[in-house]
Parts: sequence; structure tokens; C-alpha cells
Amino acid sequence: MKKHILLSTAIFSFLLLSVPACKKEKAPAPKTKTELISSSPWVFQSASASGTDISNNAALACVKDNSLTFAAAGTGSVAEGTIVCSPTTAGNFTWSFQNTETTLSLSAGLLPGGNGTFNLVSVDATNLVISQNVTIPPSVTPILVVFTFKH
Repeated sequence: MKKHILLSTAIFSFLLLSVPACKKEKAPAPKTKTELISSSPWVFQSASASGTDISNNAALACVKDNSLTFAAAGTGSVAEGTIVCSPTTAGNFTWSFQNTETTLSLSAGLLPGGNGTFNLVSVDATNLVISQNVTIPPSVTPILVVFTFKH
């Protein structure tokens, strides 16, 4: 009987020691907005005004094939596609987050009729959503336009 208890204890101890300790893996820290915005170039996906899709508006044609690149150091660039805006929006800019990262401030406008200050609606690993009051011809009244860009 003692042999049986001793053998059972030995087997149990061996199994207990041979099973690796269970460790919970820590979830990776969420990326900062700077890391998300600067991870790769952004291209136009859509635009809407007052809930209406205006992506096919002729005034936005020159923006739809552009790509935006943000560097973590606060610089960036716009590369025009085959349809060039007039005046061109291509070139380099500096950028920063303002107002506790709710405003995206650029030293140059991204859109004809717009300026360099955007409300940051959201940014994640695949989408950048910004909004701005823009005057889209033939209208002379600025309207809030929400722009979505994707990687």
C-alpha cells in the first residue's frame, strides 16, 4: 500500500511539474493616434455632406486619386494622381494633433475650397475619418463634409 501511495505521489508530482505554468499573455498596448495615422499612406474612400454621399461630385475628382502620407515626426505629403487639382494640392506639409487629439492641423489644405484644419472623427488601423467645412462649387456656402480615407 505504501508503494502504491508513493508511486501515485511520484506520478502526480511528475505531472504537476511537467505541465508548463499557465501565463496570460498581455494584450499589446493600443496604438496611439500618431502611430495609426503614420502607419502607411491613405487614399480617398468616400465623402458625404449632410448624410448624402458626394464622392462622385466633380469638384472632388482631383482628390479621389491622391495619396496622403503622414510621418510620425509631424511631416507629410500629398501625391496627386492622374487628375491634378487646380490649384494643386500636391506637396509637403507639417501636421499635428490639437485640442487633445480631436483636431488634425496641417500647414496646407488637402482639398480645393478647404483649409488645413480638420475635425478628427476617427482613426484606426484601416480608416481615417476627418471633417471640415468646405465650399464646393457651385455653392458659395460652406458645408460640413466628412471624408473617409483608407489604407
